[in-house]
Amino acid sequence: MRWTPSRLKAGFRIFGPYVGAKIKVTKIADDWRSMSVRMDLGFFNKNYFGNHFGGSLYSMVDPHYVLLLSNLLGSGYAVTDKSATIEYVKPSVGAVFANFNITDHTLEKIKTDAELGQPIFPEFDIEIRDSETETVARVKKTLYVRKKSTSRQ
Repeated sequence: MRWTPSRLKAGFRIFGPYVGAKIKVTKIADDWRSMSVRMDLGFFNKNYFGNHFGGSLYSMVDPHYVLLLSNLLGSGYAVTDKSATIEYVKPSVGAVFANFNITDHTLEKIKTDAELGQPIFPEFDIEIRDSETETVARVKKTLYVRKKSTSRQ
């Protein structure tokens, strides 16, 4: 089965960790260039103090750049997570949101940098915001990208 943005979005609706944490993928662009995610506060994603649990905040942004980029680059590239850091800025008790975007410039730079077949490590910054658009957390994701050799494809 080939994944399409609408199939992936439907898959996230029944993905256990996202259901439990009340994480919803609200949009995936048809061209795989952007995605939006929302998380409401609920019993299973609340910490001791009644705020969003930090692990759930990270979960809501974890796989998305890998998914977007792997679909944009195609099967000729290996794409996975390398590392991430999260900075918690302020507690949040309402809905929180995150957006993911890959520009033409970023995509072309990744392709150019990966052309020789050596691993590259593009970085993406993500802001998790509340309904007043105040920053709740900042995440820096570092991916591993490598162009596969033609003999392995």
